Amino acid sequence: MPPADTGASTGNHRVDASPALSSEPTTASAPERMSPGRPGYVRMRFALFTAGLATFALLYSTQALLPAISDDLHVQADQASWTVSAATAALALAVLPLSALSERFGRRTMMTISLTVAVALGLLVPFAPDLGWLIGLRAIQGAALAGIPASAMAYLSEEVQPKALIGAIGLFVAGNSVGGMSGRILTGWVADGWGWRAALAAVGVMALLCAVAFRLLLPPARHFTPAAVSPRALARTVAGHLSDPLLCRLYAIGALFMTVFGGVYTVIGYRLVAEPFGLSQSLIGSIFLIYLVGTVSSAATGKLVGRLGRRSTLYVAVTTTAAGLLLSLLDSLAAVLLGLVLITAGFFAGHAAASSAVSRTAKTGRAQAAALYQASYYIGSSAGGALGALAFHATGWAGTVLLGLVAVTGAAAITLYATRKAQAERRAEVARRALRGLPARA
Repeated sequence: MPPADTGASTGNHRVDASPALSSEPTTASAPERMSPGRPGYVRMRFALFTAGLATFALLYSTQALLPAISDDLHVQADQASWTVSAATAALALAVLPLSALSERFGRRTMMTISLTVAVALGLLVPFAPDLGWLIGLRAIQGAALAGIPASAMAYLSEEVQPKALIGAIGLFVAGNSVGGMSGRILTGWVADGWGWRAALAAVGVMALLCAVAFRLLLPPARHFTPAAVSPRALARTVAGHLSDPLLCRLYAIGALFMTVFGGVYTVIGYRLVAEPFGLSQSLIGSIFLIYLVGTVSSAATGKLVGRLGRRSTLYVAVTTTAAGLLLSLLDSLAAVLLGLVLITAGFFAGHAAASSAVSRTAKTGRAQAAALYQASYYIGSSAGGALGALAFHATGWAGTVLLGLVAVTGAAAITLYATRKAQAERRAEVARRALRGLPARA
């Protein structure tokens, strides 16, 4: 999330929100912030890397294990998928309120509590007696994890010098990516030998080690000023963002891309464990190495946006994702893997383009604008996982692909609407300037 910052909306004009939600350090404290070569900087970077790793390893810990969970608990794919969807839905609901609470209790405290609760639940999850208990524990775990992305970026913005901020954020995001990938791979390999419960226990232990390292390494906050949380100011800020058509379009695009991604990766294990593929649980877990494509795609998106513009980049992302979905329909392992590569690259490009535009669009209340994007993003993940599994149960992989194509078509339609709206506004501006005898702008 971008630096903590709030604002409210009054009619069509945005104004600064009550200082009850602001805790920005003073200019005088800026020279004392952490930067490369100064005490605490390296510790801080690795602390947040471990927090990001633990967060995403725990959040998606059951995704690669869904076929094994279905077999052991005798449930269908659409039922087992809720072990993922419940966690992401709870995170979506909790991220905004926990973002506000971090203003009162501190970023470091909020991250510590969130990670401690999530790890404790991670150690309990393997002992869930049935699917209902498993889903319930996972939902609480997802809500607990919401405190980490809600606080990490604010901590960085307050404690790190601006020129070093990009590098610090980059390592935190890398922890997210590595955690999401390594958690799935670890569970796949452990499950092959000892079952899905042992696999979840292994992720819990890994997250525990990360939590201990996080607490030992993260330097105390030196520039945080506690502030009372004003629900009214927060509500005004949120209402202002939700009344902004551009922000709402960006939220919808993020949710639709995540619907595709959540659906595909929730169901892909069921497709690959069945004929004609018949892959083992460990090999299915290894499929998530494709996430590395997303790391490259995200990094390249900035240059692509600079060259083509945001909307053209979104068209490229939509086309790439749709091509991957269609390719995955073939009963060839090579075709399915290439399809997953394209889906992953397209998703991360679309997500990067949309999420980066949110902070540029929101002039005030950037933390809440980013929290709303994360909420819509994880709602898309939850919906994609649940609906993708339901479609797979009803009609097979083709149903999941159809859901994904509908979602990317929605993202394309929103982008096309924005393109035509921008063109119409440019034509109207040219006409206005012509009537006033002014030359057209370059």
